Amino acid sequence: MNLPKKVVLCEVGPRDGLQNEPKILSVEEKVKLIDSITDSGFKVIEVGSFMHPKAVPQMASTDEVFKKIKTKDGVEYRALIANMKGLERAMDCGCRKVKLNVSASKSHNLANLNRTPEQSVAGFKETVQAAASCNIEISGSISMPFGSPWEHEIPVDDVKKIVQAYIDAGVTEISLSDASGMAVPSQVYNICTEMQKEFPMVKWILHFHNTRGLGVANIIAGMQAGITWFDTSFAGVGGCPFVPGAAGNVSTEDVLHMLDEMNIETGIDLDNTILISKMLVKILGHSTDSYILRAGKSKDLILDLPTGQKK
Repeated sequence: MNLPKKVVLCEVGPRDGLQNEPKILSVEEKVKLIDSITDSGFKVIEVGSFMHPKAVPQMASTDEVFKKIKTKDGVEYRALIANMKGLERAMDCGCRKVKLNVSASKSHNLANLNRTPEQSVAGFKETVQAAASCNIEISGSISMPFGSPWEHEIPVDDVKKIVQAYIDAGVTEISLSDASGMAVPSQVYNICTEMQKEFPMVKWILHFHNTRGLGVANIIAGMQAGITWFDTSFAGVGGCPFVPGAAGNVSTEDVLHMLDEMNIETGIDLDNTILISKMLVKILGHSTDSYILRAGKSKDLILDLPTGQKK
């Protein structure tokens, strides 16, 4: 199996995970979680989003969180924005990396914004230019490129048009986000191989939900295709509140455990990551879809043969 020796995990739990939770965490709780994530060795952390508080109340405190977290050199702290207003909020609180998003589903994008996906991305150009003038890095995300509940299949050529629109707007870091949880490994491998061949100037990130149990398998397919950057969420919390049934980001500790067992380097402390996820579960007050939180690490499972108990 042709796999990379090193990958980067981007922790998106503080944003994509918590925005789907009914409980709204305090600024202090968010700061403690994010500082712990930094201390565990993550190099990319999605702190929150600068959406309207009425639309996403769970993210209303992102500005204050950015001001209070202990940032570390060499760590990217990013946030999701929708427009110029979001960029202005990012500038005001010291956020140095922002991400834009568009849906690959024409039906979804037209219903919500009355624009095609390509028109939406073209409209980002002013925001991209403003970010560059303020030395704020910017990336783009495409939701549901592997399938949507509205069209089911999204033509690859439609996704390529969105990618080209991002490039034309000045964005060359792009995330393919399986918000609907419909991706399958063969499809991931084929699309990622094709995208890298056609757009070699793009830095690719993959974002999978574990909605139908294929999140980890899709990450392996992405690695086989040559992708080395992946979004994950602590304790497997989150999902997309705008897509029916698309709950459950792929769990950070599940992916990290797999990579450790496969001797693929991440620079992240698995034991600390598990403790962070346990802390989060306690704060939320409910269990989550994390296999490692239920079963523990494989290396901890050393049984005594006569008794069947742990040594």
